[in-house]
Amino acid sequence: MDSQLKRGILETCVLAVLAKGDSYGYQIGADLATVIEISESTLYTILKRLKRRGYTSAHSVEDAGRLRVYYSITFAGRARIAEFVSEWEEVEKMSRFITGTKYQ
Repeated sequence: MDSQLKRGILETCVLAVLAKGDSYGYQIGADLATVIEISESTLYTILKRLKRRGYTSAHSVEDAGRLRVYYSITFAGRARIAEFVSEWEEVEKMSRFITGTKYQ
């Protein structure tokens, strides 16, 4: 799979997890593990990139004597999910054309 495409899919999967509610890195990774394997280093790189782009925000909460960073999706992050879904629908149309499958 093309690395740019995979990166976009992974970023959108992280945003989809956060669309369900605020979460922290370990839990996001666990939620994603049901559909895709992602390393901890890749996940935290994605989280930093999404925050830098304004798709997420972060806040720290003390939990059992240590700080845990929780991430929240922003309006821009929700818009990015919608944009990705629209783009993906176009890819599906092209895929069906290429394979000769009728698109409905």
